[in-house]
Amino acid sequence: MSQDHLVKLKSTESKHMRYDNRNKKRVEKKLELRKYDPVLRKYVVYKEVKK
Repeated sequence: MSQDHLVKLKSTESKHMRYDNRNKKRVEKKLELRKYDPVLRKYVVYKEVKK
């Protein structure tokens, strides 16, 4: 897995962080994904932050 495409995502409701892949040629905006947060044990929105 190339490190160029990895982005850091932070939960909007807790301090949990996760890494995900992104195609930088196709996606120009910052990512916002709805993922499972194991700290809160529910689905929340994760937003892209700087590495």
